[in-house]
Amino acid sequence: MSTTFVFPDSHHGREDIRKRENIHKDVQTAGVGSDASATPSRRLDAQGGLSHGGASSADDASDGEPHGTALHGTELHGGEKQILIAAPRGYCAGVSRAVNAVELALTLYGAPVYVRKEIVHNKYVVQKLQEKGAVFVHELDEIPEGARTVFSAHGVSPAVRKAAEARHLQTIDATCPLVTKVHKQAVRYADEGDEILLIGHEGHEEVEGTFGEAPQAMTIVGSVDEARTVQVRDPEKVVWISQTTLSVDDTQQIVRVLRSRFPHLKDPISTDICYATQNRQSAVKVVAPQSDVMIVVGSANSSNSVRLAEVARDAGARAVFRVDSAQEINPEWVADALTVGVTSGASVPETLVDDVVSTLVAYGFSAVREVTTEREDIQFSLPKNLRADLKAAGIAVDRPHKVRVRE
Repeated sequence: MSTTFVFPDSHHGREDIRKRENIHKDVQTAGVGSDASATPSRRLDAQGGLSHGGASSADDASDGEPHGTALHGTELHGGEKQILIAAPRGYCAGVSRAVNAVELALTLYGAPVYVRKEIVHNKYVVQKLQEKGAVFVHELDEIPEGARTVFSAHGVSPAVRKAAEARHLQTIDATCPLVTKVHKQAVRYADEGDEILLIGHEGHEEVEGTFGEAPQAMTIVGSVDEARTVQVRDPEKVVWISQTTLSVDDTQQIVRVLRSRFPHLKDPISTDICYATQNRQSAVKVVAPQSDVMIVVGSANSSNSVRLAEVARDAGARAVFRVDSAQEINPEWVADALTVGVTSGASVPETLVDDVVSTLVAYGFSAVREVTTEREDIQFSLPKNLRADLKAAGIAVDRPHKVRVRE
């Protein structure tokens, strides 16, 4: 059967997200081989979402290959209609840090707090922050001089920082630390006289920020075709770096082409594709081959969400659909399916996954099982100046998205 790869038109987020009810009795787990593990039975937490575990360090990040062996779910459960939820999925540490920074800035300073570009690429998240008083702008000249301003998780170029200083903006830098690492690599390689090939999607905010660190020494390579034609000044002084949210497999293909043309091509000191991107793609590579339909929750402008859909297609899912929310699911997509796989991009809150699962349960998928290929327990500290102001105000942060006020 040929693979169908469909991206439905996006819709705006709902006013409220329906919480899952009365499905915890159906929730079970299933392991995959000896390396992948079954998580503890998932249950509804106090807010109506599913609680779940997690845990690995960035040093333990997957190399992009799936762990364990195939899960033959429909055979194991006698043809029972089931949902396989990939884990890890959803929020990564960089997204959690960025969203938390905006929420805490609003708590501390009050509205409005301005944000350059979308803080993360997810419609629901942006809408919820707007409702709390965040104002999203395309460029800094839309912001009143001296206003409180947050830089998004995707990072900004030195030119943007200079423009913010000229407008006396009170900035909070929510750039993901893993993106900052790539920026520092670019500066170092440029200072050493290397020509830099930046593998990434031209026009993406992250790529714009990285390119801005050393535009005189950098060329963007967005595809295998571009890798076949790109020209360099000195083939013995060339290095590649990459956008953090790319497909691991696609990046490796581009690097192979580049190395075939430039044998002295240097690798970055450490991988630029972030642990969360790799882990989510690895989980999809396990779940997708066992799924009649794969649903990826994530917005159309989310690079890592779109890449997850592509990985699911390439891994063998017979049909793949990317949706912003459960409202976009067409029941005809799953009418003949026995197994539906579900995952979500790194900027997607778990409540949206809960809603998708609730919808599928209503369509008759009575078993819900989570397939875990990695465990994550990574957190990044808040921006330094925001932490200092929170401390001075007597506000301490317990966990992401939770705040307590000392008395």
